[in-house]
Amino acid sequence: MLIPAWDLPSTHAGLEFARHHDLRTTAGMHPHVASEAVDVVWEQLTDLADDPDVVCIGETGLDYDRAFSPRDDQLANLRRHIELAFEVRKPLVLHCRSKPERRDAQDDLVRLLQEGGVGEREWRVRFGDRPPGVLHSFSGPIDYAESALHMGLAIAFGGLVFRRGEEVSAEVAAMVPSNRLLIETDSPYLKPSKVRGSRNQPLNVAVIATWLRELRGDDPAAFGQALVDTFDDFVGATPLSG
Repeated sequence: MLIPAWDLPSTHAGLEFARHHDLRTTAGMHPHVASEAVDVVWEQLTDLADDPDVVCIGETGLDYDRAFSPRDDQLANLRRHIELAFEVRKPLVLHCRSKPERRDAQDDLVRLLQEGGVGEREWRVRFGDRPPGVLHSFSGPIDYAESALHMGLAIAFGGLVFRRGEEVSAEVAAMVPSNRLLIETDSPYLKPSKVRGSRNQPLNVAVIATWLRELRGDDPAAFGQALVDTFDDFVGATPLSG
């Protein structure tokens, strides 16, 4: 299980929680708080990124829907994360949202990743066959997913797939190779519409898994093992035995 951070305090909290529960965590500044990523904060964050219990860089990315931080701050924040991920050889956790019926955030995300060299030779040398990042809680057009897969990124699906307007996610989920496919809940947010209660929980990952397996027509045992293998590959973990 991966516990994502979204700012400096949650990076500290995530590390403490992960160590106590033998989980994995990240270090990063969400686009919502990109304007808070001043130099002194960034210096502390980069120090934490070297911690062995931090396995990914993020959650970072772009959010032009809510736009809690100016676009220029979001773009600068994302560039810093891309550089840091390459430096510490840890994959990116990427958030990306545009306003309904728009795709400018997705287009800018792909552009910045390409400008940063993601998927190119130097990144392939550093990451090998591991995904250099993941599109968290996928939302966007098919060609956006194709560009991400071309760069070697993984794609994760969560409760957002059940919302009206996200129907294209089913088409994308059917085409993602098993070694680039991940699932998530993003709890306590993005509760699947078919689940009771107001708060999402990690156990609801089973709802996403069932939706994906049935959509793809995969064998249950093979599907489950592929998810575990892809996650272990993504975070650089040694699979547990027994």
